[in-house]
Amino acid sequence: MVAKSRLEKLPSALQAALADRCLLKVIAGLTNFDAASVERISRAAGQGGADLIDVACDPALVQLAVAVSGLPICVSAVEPELFVAAVAAGAAMVEIGNYDAFYPLGRIFDAAEVVELTRRTRELLPEVVLSVTVPHVLPLDQQEQLAVDLVAAGADIIQTEGGTSAKPFSAGRLGLIEKAAPTLAAAHSISRALVESSSAAPVLCASGLSAVTVPMAIAAGAAGVGVGSAINKLNDPLAMVAVVRGLREALGVTAVANPTLMSTSLIQLP
Repeated sequence: MVAKSRLEKLPSALQAALADRCLLKVIAGLTNFDAASVERISRAAGQGGADLIDVACDPALVQLAVAVSGLPICVSAVEPELFVAAVAAGAAMVEIGNYDAFYPLGRIFDAAEVVELTRRTRELLPEVVLSVTVPHVLPLDQQEQLAVDLVAAGADIIQTEGGTSAKPFSAGRLGLIEKAAPTLAAAHSISRALVESSSAAPVLCASGLSAVTVPMAIAAGAAGVGVGSAINKLNDPLAMVAVVRGLREALGVTAVANPTLMSTSLIQLP
């Protein structure tokens, strides 16, 4: 299968994390082009034991994130033509979405547009691993069908979202579960639909997750999780590392800093 051969081109550690269903992706943000912010997030991801960093589609940010974290880099965009330069700069994979930053602007991505973006990306980058986010604004049955269609169009990984549509009304852990409910529901529905259609693509659950809810994402059928705001909203580098480590441990894997960063003391973080 072509998709399988592309996934096998990922770094071995990423392949193992997907196979073991414990991949942790730290998301810097599709619209975050602030180099200082990306550097802080990337450093925390590397120190905290993440597997992958997702940054805005900019070659300079790719190089920065690699240098600071020592981790593989995914770039996110909704313009396929931007991916080419980022891959040339060292990105290990590309991602269409997620779309959270666009909803407040009234920009909605429908199923047909996402499929077309997928096809265009696959034409430009036939051998690069492609993750595609399924818009959470679609009803769940339409999300399921779109996921199947995206794999047929060339997607290797399907990602869910939903944090921006959640309206938690409780405090504490219950509120965290309420926040994650839409993306957890999508992960369950989509992962089941992919299995039933024999579409061999792992699912990443993202948007609105926390250390409380990432184990639920895996139980719902996801092979990994993507977490952004729980980390990048913080200003304290030590706190950012602590959150990443907490997420790592919540996935059932002991947090281990990237070997290239082991000599860097957390106390010395800027």
